[in-house]
Amino acid sequence: MESKGIAQVFLLAENRLLREALIRILTTKSNVRVVGATPYSQGTAERITATHPSIVLLDCIGPVFSETKLVSTLHAAIPGVRVILVDMEPDPSTFLRAIREGVAGYVLKDASAMEVVATISAVASGEAVCPPSLSMALFRCVAKHYKFPSGSSSVLSRRERELVPLLRERLTNKEIASRLNLSEQTVKNHVHHILRKVGAPDRLAVVEWCDSEGLGAVRPRVLGRDHDAIAASTGVTDRW
Repeated sequence: MESKGIAQVFLLAENRLLREALIRILTTKSNVRVVGATPYSQGTAERITATHPSIVLLDCIGPVFSETKLVSTLHAAIPGVRVILVDMEPDPSTFLRAIREGVAGYVLKDASAMEVVATISAVASGEAVCPPSLSMALFRCVAKHYKFPSGSSSVLSRRERELVPLLRERLTNKEIASRLNLSEQTVKNHVHHILRKVGAPDRLAVVEWCDSEGLGAVRPRVLGRDHDAIAASTGVTDRW
């Protein structure tokens, strides 16, 4: 899809002036190559797929939300492709719907051509780009839909809570294993169980959850590798 760090860009823009302006600018960039440019029409997805771009730039929202499901179609046909919407209205609901469809960049109507080019470069580098004026809508959406399980203050056993101070120190599994004299695989299993129980996306979120639940730190106990051997032979893990 990308060759030697060069972003392969397909411009799917209804606005002819925008297409031509972006082509002129992008052709001067050594890290970008325009592989196609056309307005949207029936069969567009097939034409885009044939060029195998890494970035698709689109200036109309219709194909994203229509039955054609352009973004998901492109994702299925071109693994790793990223879609950028430009010339967009500053509407939070449209912005959030676009993100749910899989858009990686969202640029407003008042953006300059150079801002569009900067967005292409950022998205090609693996970043997601959105207007600062709409970032609060994104934060609120995440806060509304991402909740820790209710009534879960007792889901962690004492042994699991002993791991929390070590997670707070941002220790790796290997470092925790060394600290507690356990195998690295055992620690990995413990952390996996904690993440699943709490419903947290990562280790630091577990620490935040424990803080929010008012769970005090429990002093870690060094169990020794013989505990691993006993657990493996009996199937008893003492509820880690």
